[in-house]
Amino acid sequence: MPGEPIFHLARRQDWDAHQSQPYTFSTLGRTLADVGFIHCSFRRQVAKTAELIFRGHTDVVVLAIDPDRVGAPIRVENLEGGNDDFPHIYGPLPRDAVVAVTPLESFAGA
Repeated sequence: MPGEPIFHLARRQDWDAHQSQPYTFSTLGRTLADVGFIHCSFRRQVAKTAELIFRGHTDVVVLAIDPDRVGAPIRVENLEGGNDDFPHIYGPLPRDAVVAVTPLESFAGA
């Protein structure tokens, strides 16, 4: 995983809120405080995550994250019992760790 970007899907309004503070949304309607980590995906998982969690939402952006800039622990794990491991950030996401913000419909991995 070192050097390989990880991705987080977010509603545009959640990403745009509180730009002077670290990002603390975990997933749709849930925060880091609610869940204990921020859900992320590898590039190959973005489309599946978008379909499962964000179907019907038109305001979704994909945050490309440089894991070397995060600072908080990142664990690749399977917490849902499926067949795939996902990266999770166990702490707030520093905004300078986000190297690109792309609308979901324009994201090449979706």
